[in-house]
Amino acid sequence: MRVKGGIVHTRRRRKILKQAKGFRGKRKNCWRIAKQSVIKARLHMYISRKLRKRNMRRLWQIRIGAAARRHGLSYSKFMGGLRKAGVEINRKILADLAIRDPEAFAKLCELSKSA
Repeated sequence: MRVKGGIVHTRRRRKILKQAKGFRGKRKNCWRIAKQSVIKARLHMYISRKLRKRNMRRLWQIRIGAAARRHGLSYSKFMGGLRKAGVEINRKILADLAIRDPEAFAKLCELSKSA
């Protein structure tokens, strides 16, 4: 007598097909195609998480550079000046200050210039 393992088999497939919900055509209900589609979708998710971090850093740099240019500094001079002055504020916070609190950013620019 052999063991067929029907419930394990079904649950494994159901899990993949549930993840393929919303895909178009056979990708959502044909086991082989759904399995490949889910694997590829997971790969894209992994890559996109890395890309999002990269894109956000670029956006922050652009915002900081644009705000620094208003005060007569380039991005690199501004960041270099802050480093020499011993200010340890990350780019995310600097970009937020540049948009929401221009007065505070202006003070940072003056600090950067003096250093």
